[in-house]
Amino acid sequence: MSKKKLMALLLSGVMAASTVSVPVFAEDADAAEDTADAAEETEGGSSDTPLVVGQTNFSEKFCGMFAEAVPDQQISDIVGAYLFDNDRAGAVIYNGIEGETTEYNGTEYTYTGLSDITVTQGEDETVYDIKLRDDVKFSDGEPLTADDLIFTLYVYSDTDYDGNATLYSTNIKGMKNYRLNSTAADSITDEDVANVLADMPDEVAEKVKSDLIVPLLTSEYDWAQTAWEDYADAYGVASGDEFFAMLYATEDGYSVDGKDQDTIINEIADQYGTDYVALATAYGDEEYFNEDATTIAQEYLVEQKTAAGEGEEVANIEGIKKLGDYEVEITTDGFSATTIYNLGVIVEPMHYYGDASLYDYDNNQFGFTRGDLSAVRDKANQPLGAGPYKFVKYENKTVYLEANENYYKGAPKIKYLQWRETSDADKIAGVEQGTIDLSDPSGSKSAFDQIKSINSNGELDGDKIMVNATDNLGYGYIGINADTVKVGDDGSSDASKDLRKAIATVFAVYRDVAIDSYYGDAASVINYPISNTSWAAPQKSDADYKAAYSVDVDGNPLYTDDMSDDEKFAAATQAALGYLEAAGYTVEDGKVTAAPEGAKMSYEIIIGADGSGDHPSFAILTDAKAALESIGFTLEINDVTDSNIMWDALNAGTAEMWAAAWQATIDPDMYQTYHSESVKSNYYHINDATLDQDIIDARSSADQEYRKSVYKQCLDIILDWAVEIPVYQRQNCIIYSPERVNADTFTKDVSTFYYWYKDIENIEMN
Repeated sequence: MSKKKLMALLLSGVMAASTVSVPVFAEDADAAEDTADAAEETEGGSSDTPLVVGQTNFSEKFCGMFAEAVPDQQISDIVGAYLFDNDRAGAVIYNGIEGETTEYNGTEYTYTGLSDITVTQGEDETVYDIKLRDDVKFSDGEPLTADDLIFTLYVYSDTDYDGNATLYSTNIKGMKNYRLNSTAADSITDEDVANVLADMPDEVAEKVKSDLIVPLLTSEYDWAQTAWEDYADAYGVASGDEFFAMLYATEDGYSVDGKDQDTIINEIADQYGTDYVALATAYGDEEYFNEDATTIAQEYLVEQKTAAGEGEEVANIEGIKKLGDYEVEITTDGFSATTIYNLGVIVEPMHYYGDASLYDYDNNQFGFTRGDLSAVRDKANQPLGAGPYKFVKYENKTVYLEANENYYKGAPKIKYLQWRETSDADKIAGVEQGTIDLSDPSGSKSAFDQIKSINSNGELDGDKIMVNATDNLGYGYIGINADTVKVGDDGSSDASKDLRKAIATVFAVYRDVAIDSYYGDAASVINYPISNTSWAAPQKSDADYKAAYSVDVDGNPLYTDDMSDDEKFAAATQAALGYLEAAGYTVEDGKVTAAPEGAKMSYEIIIGADGSGDHPSFAILTDAKAALESIGFTLEINDVTDSNIMWDALNAGTAEMWAAAWQATIDPDMYQTYHSESVKSNYYHINDATLDQDIIDARSSADQEYRKSVYKQCLDIILDWAVEIPVYQRQNCIIYSPERVNADTFTKDVSTFYYWYKDIENIEMN
């Protein structure tokens, strides 16, 4: 997260904390007027009651190719149709044309989709054969064919593509050659790129400054001019120029007095020189420029090879082939378990977003001018697709949608939808008062208590509001750095692991009380460092499942079912003493009195709780601090108001311990977080050859059962290293009014991977 976004988030958090949720009576008249307007503008002046959904602010990029904000993505999901879908557990549906039936929570559900996908994994390459349905139409009546899929794939692969999808980074045959327009591109190695960026030839240095450093500084300068007053008191700045310089100038005492915008930006740009990593770090994301810098280096290397007579121009992507009007084949080098998810795109209409006169597959024309997606981008705020609803307009902070009569699963039962901007504080009250019918307030103890107070039965599901709670795709944790919390010089030694296990055992025992106090029913404690939403997550019914850090140094269980909380706390504290003694600490009269070489008697943990303790894990730390002090060990809690302090320490590798949360993905690939070569995001500094190999083995197989067993081995290794204490799995929730929405028709078994609007065509109003 950038400093700009981070501070904006902190500011909004302060404002939200002081905002009282009240009924929004003033919106009633407008809502009625908007509904009437929508009815007049659609067929025959129908008076069909719309479903009104309350969401946070739109960024007006409603096309699936460029959507960024969650509300915009929801619109693109409903207007568009995905190449394939997943079931409620997150598993890919490979046979969508006839449909697949899988079980979830004891109920069998059948899933259909746009395509059948056959994956053939060979020794050196993998082939994805995609057969499309031949009866699908876009909302304007035009058929969806292989040409639309080809167009979509080439948009995502174009060098001018700047959306969030990463299809271009997959190992599709010829992708690198196409993007760099040279058959010599495949011969460029990572080492070649690293050497160019280290040597920084003049041509590369000039592009780094002009294409990376100056544009970001200019963007941040513009933002600082509009935002500085919000931070004037906190940061002691008197103008946007001062605020910008405070954030980005590296020169001590740099003054903006008497300087214009160009001068300030250029002088600060000069302070960075070609150090794009330093600027990215100041922005709040050390890896922000990595991909763009790599591209600049690759382009330079291609130019050098071309000048030397190497390589030829590349007109298409070798691994993407049209086999028929409704069949496309995609071939990748080798196999990666994550590739299938990158292929899960919304199939966009070439005739609408592109230019049919520029499409000629046999002559390497794909519906737009290569390297220029401006015409495609121009329609991002007025989407068209093959999904259940068609976009009508965005007006007065409301998106108006109308049922797509051509939808291949059948026209939706509700004719009109309105997606209305609503503050989070007003979502529950809005459903209660009728200004909105459905929304997604943040799951929290206070939110759930508010809903219970509204329902006459005092429950989450009642006469006024119904709640669908699902686990968030991510989890909260406490991390320990194996490089800074160790005995001697070896963070992988048994003594170092015992030191970290002592601390982890005390943290773990206080999780239940702290999370229940902070979240109530809106979260649960987890015992493995993986989101409970993942198919790879161990289940309590598994024979080898156990609570995290619940054994003593000899491997004996610490707790019994009949123990009180106080008895568990005491047992954990004594177990910590045993671990510390095994780690080499001197123990006298029930306390540690001296640390072994390389270890300490005091360690710091950083937590971004706004300086006020407002964080799910804060109570864990305060209780653990007291428990550890009782045995002579000190835990220093550093509650920072600016979370950049924590992230800077993590990026620098200097942090000892910290509390944060991971965002997860459908596929539980662990490379980025735990592999020893993932030096920039392996904050734990875990370095284990067995773990590394298991991670590679798991991502190289398509067998989910095999992968699950290997990932379980990975989780056990991580816990044995005691570098991560899994803390909580919080919930997201969807709420709706059963007075206005027919509860019998609402999507059943909503899950993390199966949103309420997946079956929106079947939902009815009362």
